[in-house]
Amino acid sequence: MLVLRDPEVAGSIAAPEIRQLVEQRFLDICAEEPYEPDVHGYMIVVEAGDSVRDLEEESGCPLLADPCFEVLEELDSCYEMVIVPGDGDFGIVIFIPKLEGIDPDLLAVCAEYAVPAP
Repeated sequence: MLVLRDPEVAGSIAAPEIRQLVEQRFLDICAEEPYEPDVHGYMIVVEAGDSVRDLEEESGCPLLADPCFEVLEELDSCYEMVIVPGDGDFGIVIFIPKLEGIDPDLLAVCAEYAVPAP
């Protein structure tokens, strides 16, 4: 699991489509102000071998039983899940690649609940 609390770390994402998406989300979230992870939140890129339990612990959100995400969109290369744990601007954006090795239960939840991205 790649936890991104600094936009500069986005360059370490191997998949170009997901890297570009993460970079764009950092720009969208900041909207002309400096990025502050404690204010704006952070991003997670799920990697092969990551368990749902690890992801739930990191995000603080149940993902299989009674999922608590605000938005779940399906894109060509991944799913994009947005969690807003409280009031305000703080959020967690999780990118779940459609790749072999990604937890099949997590992919099943994504396939069930995701809406197509606009």
